[in-house]
Amino acid sequence: MTSRIDYCNVVFIGAPKSVTGKLQRVLNATARVVSGTRKFDHGLTQLLHADLHWLDVPERTKYKLCMVMRRRQDGTAPQYLAVHWSPVSETASRQHLRSAASHQLTVPPHRLTTYGGQAFAVVGPSTRNSLPKRLRDPSSSSAVFARLLKTFLFSEY
Repeated sequence: MTSRIDYCNVVFIGAPKSVTGKLQRVLNATARVVSGTRKFDHGLTQLLHADLHWLDVPERTKYKLCMVMRRRQDGTAPQYLAVHWSPVSETASRQHLRSAASHQLTVPPHRLTTYGGQAFAVVGPSTRNSLPKRLRDPSSSSAVFARLLKTFLFSEY
């Protein structure tokens, strides 16, 4: 069931809680089925986070987006995604900036304040740039990155 929740959920990044709340209710119901608890039993968040090690829906979308960005960094992302993002260190006029040394990506400008910031080409680099420096390090393996990213997202609770 969780694979159905994760399918195309990156589209919901930055979406209002009214949209992600429906997916969260499905995830909660799945956790209840897996654990055998009833609807009104207490401790559902404890069950989700500590026992099942599942992230809530907004963090799941952030995790998936960061994994796509990591695959772009490794060169294994599809080409249609890779053309939208470039490291700051590859931009000639920005090579001298501190952000070039900290492995950040160039965030393209956008005009619309309502939907421009939710565009995939904007939210991807912005989300990756908001990660701690140790997570943006390109020398770590993808498995180490995934483990550290999940730990970081759990620490935000």
